[in-house]
Amino acid sequence: MNSEPGIRPDLGDEPPDLRYAAYARNRLANMPPPADAEAFALAYHLLQLSYLLVTDLETRIHRPRGLTLAGFRLMFKLWLLGPTQPVRLAEISAMSRSAVTNVVNTLERGGLVERRPVPDDGRAVVVALTPEGEAAVREAFAEQARREREWFACLGPDERERMTALLSRILRARPADL
Repeated sequence: MNSEPGIRPDLGDEPPDLRYAAYARNRLANMPPPADAEAFALAYHLLQLSYLLVTDLETRIHRPRGLTLAGFRLMFKLWLLGPTQPVRLAEISAMSRSAVTNVVNTLERGGLVERRPVPDDGRAVVVALTPEGEAAVREAFAEQARREREWFACLGPDERERMTALLSRILRARPADL
């Protein structure tokens, strides 16, 4: 018998977070607006997946290499784009400029990135990977790609494509003030 108060015992073989989500969705379904059980369930599952995925990638892949996921994400962008201005990194990373500066400072201290002046603009700089940074991002990327495949192995190729399309649609329709 399930010892968690109010959580349905018929979901006992599910992980506790999914048992709670089903319980909360059921409770919200019986409440008047503004309660929206479907929006809650979607947000809850996306947040839970995001938290678990970030935690997993951080602890298994990036922290053991002396990186953070944020640091890896910036290095990955630099690996694909080449030298990039910090303001552009902030735009494409959904990070504030100050957060990008902090991550770049940490990576620069570690010898993984460097700031270079922009030839036509004496005040502007770009951030670029060092050779050590490129080697680090390649290694971490290979490991992260393997782990991502494990996470999403339960989905077929069409399901993965459909889920990516749906998430992209939500991101395009985000509230205007973000």
